[in-house]
Amino acid sequence: MRVVVQNDEHRVRPGRLALGCGAAVLACSALLSGCAGSAETRPAPGPASGLGGPAPAPRRHVLSPQARQAAEHARLVAAARRWGLAGVPLTPPPPPAEKPKITARPGFEVDHQEAWGLPPVFTTIPTEQKIVFLTIDDGSEKDPHFLRMMQDLKIPYTAFLSNYLIKDDYAYFRRMQSLGHTLGNHTLHHPYLPGLSYEDQKKEICGMQAVMKKQFGRAPTVMRFPYGNYNQDSLVAAKACGIKYAPIWNEEVYVDHWEYREDDQKMRRGDIVLTHFRGRSDWNGTMVDDMRRFLDKVTREGYAVARLEDYL
Repeated sequence: MRVVVQNDEHRVRPGRLALGCGAAVLACSALLSGCAGSAETRPAPGPASGLGGPAPAPRRHVLSPQARQAAEHARLVAAARRWGLAGVPLTPPPPPAEKPKITARPGFEVDHQEAWGLPPVFTTIPTEQKIVFLTIDDGSEKDPHFLRMMQDLKIPYTAFLSNYLIKDDYAYFRRMQSLGHTLGNHTLHHPYLPGLSYEDQKKEICGMQAVMKKQFGRAPTVMRFPYGNYNQDSLVAAKACGIKYAPIWNEEVYVDHWEYREDDQKMRRGDIVLTHFRGRSDWNGTMVDDMRRFLDKVTREGYAVARLEDYL
């Protein structure tokens, strides 16, 4: 039986928040409104409608798929510039028609892992696509700029939440959920689970399942063990609470640096990347600064950010 220990302390340096707003363009409304009252400038009724008849319906202009794609790209270019990115984030491929088989990472199994059907602990999704998955833990920072940034740029992520950090503002995470992001279980109080009895571990995990069902309408099937620590009891309790997957991470991003699990210090296809809901009270930067660093790096290395749940 292996217990995996991760340290999620944070060290950062000041970041720069790049915000912007679109330019407003004003038409000659004063001229038009001044002319509207003049009978001499009113158009004569058309022959088909007759005097006082209904005006013809305006013709709707339907964009071609190519035009829609060009318009969306132009929008993303503007959004990337507005949020201070070096380039436009890459678009991920469509979700796979057949989802990959997820198993525990070698060395991360516990006794009876497969025989008991315990949730696998893994750091990477098997895929040939050049994609990574963004996951964000805890929930202490509730930055509205972060929500806007990720929505503007269409970047998916999974949030693993602890109740003691989110209970002061469930509405923030409801908003996040309404924007299409998945909320996962990160226990009630973020304890070191292997130090607890089986029953206490189950209370932490099942208790958070109950909170999430009440506050967000459903109990998740995906959780992350606090600090990446777990033992066999953790996995047995997680399964009893309805958890099917227990992803951890292969890289962690901070405002000022990255950390890697692998010795070669490289990102891999299908890697799960961790960061945290942190702000200036914890870091010398904001979540926007953190995401700018993350997106610039993955884009520079040719990766797109995909939705984790599409592969589970």
